[in-house]
Amino acid sequence: MSDTKGFAPQPRDVVRAFHLLSRLPLPGGDATRAASSAWAWPLVGSLIAALQVGLGIAALALGVPVWAAAGLALALGVILTGGLHEDGLADCADGFWGGHSRERRLEILKDSRVGSYGVLAMIFAVGLRWSLLAALLPTAPWALLAGAMLSRAAMAVLMARMPFARSDGLAQHVGKPPVIAAALACAIACVGAVISAGLWPGAVAALLVVGAAFTVGALARAKIGGQTGDVLGAAQVMGDIAALLAVAALLI
Repeated sequence: MSDTKGFAPQPRDVVRAFHLLSRLPLPGGDATRAASSAWAWPLVGSLIAALQVGLGIAALALGVPVWAAAGLALALGVILTGGLHEDGLADCADGFWGGHSRERRLEILKDSRVGSYGVLAMIFAVGLRWSLLAALLPTAPWALLAGAMLSRAAMAVLMARMPFARSDGLAQHVGKPPVIAAALACAIACVGAVISAGLWPGAVAALLVVGAAFTVGALARAKIGGQTGDVLGAAQVMGDIAALLAVAALLI
């Protein structure tokens, strides 16, 4: 359940956030305050994106073609997160459009198998991200941090504001972040987006991420009545793509 009383950010929340959203084996974490660590989720995104950018820049410096460098950066991000968010997108695509009732959609969301809708969603999402990374790496690589941070702040907002679609999912186990934690995540993400991409691109990216998160959230309410971990993952992927589209359009 939510640990919302007496909220105050703690330094160890950063490690807790990494344990929840990545595969990085950072020491010093624990299973407490999982929801209250949501304020630090954009920091997870910033480090993962920075490592991706570093690998991409290094690959370009070694003469690797830009499309291959972008592919390496994209693959590193998936490795560092364990494909957590991409899995959520695929599950939502299968569940939302493969089931004819709320119960059947929730059943599909829990199924580990991937159907045609999920495969197509992954193809489009990976293709768009790959293309955008290839476009941004040579000219504005650090702008990639904007999407990584803003999309994870969007996850915190959806998790804090939406009802749970079922009582036995990951989101229910973690709990609801305090509203102040979600608000702090948004503040950190917006500042990070402006620093990494610039004022105008960062602001436009933030607006598009809000739109993407609202769309995913509204669709989840209509299809299954609320949020699940898969819904949050889908919101992260769609928010990241929306932000990358914005910065690519304005910076290239």
